[in-house]
Amino acid sequence: MNNLFQGLPEDNSIEHFDKLIETQSCRVERIVSYGQASPEVGWYDQSEQEWVLVLSGYGIVEMETGERVRLKAGDHLLIKAHQRHRVVQTSSDEPTIWLAVFYP
Repeated sequence: MNNLFQGLPEDNSIEHFDKLIETQSCRVERIVSYGQASPEVGWYDQSEQEWVLVLSGYGIVEMETGERVRLKAGDHLLIKAHQRHRVVQTSSDEPTIWLAVFYP
């Protein structure tokens, strides 16, 4: 048995991406952020849908339209394919643990 809250990476200078499940049509990742944000320039523009759930900490996701969504533990968000977005802030006083599901 595995636990999403155990075995957290010790290096908090970078964001960590762990693939939990990967098939031809779906990928599930645990993402652990320690205050990281997306680079100032550039946007994520993915060819797949992304459903993301915050398990601990918080994150603020900005859409290219200027809309900002603050997600705290228990909050989830669907980011549609090619919906340009970026993470502008994550918790720096505790790990932000995300569960992300990518699918067509």
